[in-house]
Amino acid sequence: MYSVSNLTTVADCDVLLGMAQKEKSDLNFKKLSEERLVTNYSNTAVEIDAILQGVIAEIAAVDTVLAVLPEGPTKEAEEKRKVRLEYRKFLLENRKESYGAVALLEKELDLERVNKQLAEVDVFIAEVTAHRDTL
Repeated sequence: MYSVSNLTTVADCDVLLGMAQKEKSDLNFKKLSEERLVTNYSNTAVEIDAILQGVIAEIAAVDTVLAVLPEGPTKEAEEKRKVRLEYRKFLLENRKESYGAVALLEKELDLERVNKQLAEVDVFIAEVTAHRDTL
């Protein structure tokens, strides 16, 4: 697959193998980082969804209470509570965009991309090593 036949010395092969090993080492580190991110995003996505559903239910409950309360300090307190809950919902929805299911899928794609790169570096190393052994 690679034009290793153009390599004419063991030294050339060794240089390429050294570069490939460094690349592999860097990719292994990146893989570890991506795996941790996938785990974190996975846990965070579930947590955010659960909290968001709770806030939405709480807003619905406050709406029900507000509908039957007469004007007065209790109603004002519940209206303020609703505003705080809506703000919390807004923050959770924004956080969900950054750490939710879509972001998780993006991180999984990044991880698979690194895995493919690692596999290709291994193929490269194998081909150069095999050619070096013939020199």
